[in-house]
Amino acid sequence: MELFTDVVALARLQFAICIIFHFLFVPLSIGLGLFVALAETRYYRSKDPKDKAATKFWAKIFTTTFIIGVATGITMEFSFGTNWANYSRYVGDIFGAPLAAEALLAFFLESVFLGIVLFAREKISPKLYLVSTWLVWVGSALSALWILIANSWMQTPAGFKDLGTKAEITDFWGAALNPSTLARYLHTVDSVIILGAFCVMAVGAYYLLRNRHVDSAKKFLKTGLVVGIVTVVLMLPFAHMQASVVAEQQPAKLAAMEGQWDDGPVPFTFFGWVDEDSQTTVGPAIPGFTSLLASFDTETVYPGLNTTTDEVADFGAYPGVKAESYQGGNPPVNLTFQAYHLMVAFYALLIVWLLIAGFTLRAANRGKAPRKAVLYLLVFGPLVPFLCIQAGWMVAEVGRQPWVVYNLLSTSDAVSPVVSAPELLITIVLFVAFYLVLFIAWLRLVLGQIKKGPQTDEASAGSVTPQGAALEDDASERAVASKAVAASKGGE
Repeated sequence: MELFTDVVALARLQFAICIIFHFLFVPLSIGLGLFVALAETRYYRSKDPKDKAATKFWAKIFTTTFIIGVATGITMEFSFGTNWANYSRYVGDIFGAPLAAEALLAFFLESVFLGIVLFAREKISPKLYLVSTWLVWVGSALSALWILIANSWMQTPAGFKDLGTKAEITDFWGAALNPSTLARYLHTVDSVIILGAFCVMAVGAYYLLRNRHVDSAKKFLKTGLVVGIVTVVLMLPFAHMQASVVAEQQPAKLAAMEGQWDDGPVPFTFFGWVDEDSQTTVGPAIPGFTSLLASFDTETVYPGLNTTTDEVADFGAYPGVKAESYQGGNPPVNLTFQAYHLMVAFYALLIVWLLIAGFTLRAANRGKAPRKAVLYLLVFGPLVPFLCIQAGWMVAEVGRQPWVVYNLLSTSDAVSPVVSAPELLITIVLFVAFYLVLFIAWLRLVLGQIKKGPQTDEASAGSVTPQGAALEDDASERAVASKAVAASKGGE
């Protein structure tokens, strides 16, 4: 097959596997870091041992995930030098500053205060410990900022001059605050907090399903639900910001997202299929709705894919498009189209899951036993935001093809000239095997921590085994929950 001999395609496939795996742990760690800080804030106010146990519980899961995220990030940095040497040579002057800032200003901040959270609770004041939990999360959010600055520069380059073989930075803040940085950062960080909220709700639903840690389960459900509602609502203005930037800076991506071939207002298609050979898009659509998302006007005209091809176009005819240096070239249209509409569909499912969580929490607070099928839906709920995030990243990265640095460096020119197809095939197989082992190890550790559950210091000290500690901590909760279930069945 042609794929097995295409160096560019194999290099992209290898990097895609690495980034998808890495981006399982990074969003989860950033999202859960917020809930470590929220749990400690609750304990600082209540002094309830169960709230303290919740902080320790989420800190352990966060730390396990954080470690795997760091390890998988190193792989990608090496691949820049091995598989993407021309790319590294071109962007090195630009990327040096944000990546150094990420290490010095974000990663160290996060790591130092994570050490305090894990090992120094009894050695510092409660207020300083609370501040430390928040600084861990701030560090993770800052780390995401610097990485997204680098990635956003690839999408909308600014603050540089093109020297042919490399880009040289001329304005640090112009490069850092390039046209897409703010929109992409808000969009991404909001999405990872949504993932964290759904994971917290999933753990709460699991404990309700097992009739364990009932008090903590209700708190997890409530906290996750509140944060989930706020962040899902905030996604609407953040999505508008992102759509506006794409419309102005990357007209080919916008056209591909909706399979729009001719110039005009951009529709929103609920679902469909793009036939790139016949240049047709089939599916039910709302005319002009994507133009509305980008410009608040259903009549705003944007260029279609026939205009954004290689030979093209007078972009002066499209006042909303700021792509004076646009050189042409369209991304894989159907793949971009499908990924975008999957992202939108998963966003709609987020709302459904929040409604389910709300009714479940209401039933639990009233002493009624939620239906097992509903609890199982919540347990597997994190799959929805995770798939939504992955689909969104596919839109962002596939949608800017054929450019690795938009309008400046093509993907085919960015690959290393000395890497061969057999070498890439071998590394792909090895990466998949190693990542599978790593994922199983992470999953066993996290599931073991969840099964053990949040334990108070008294329960941990007085137990013979971890299982005994969990049972002892839950004795009163089980009795109350059992009585509530019996009462609800009697009422029926």
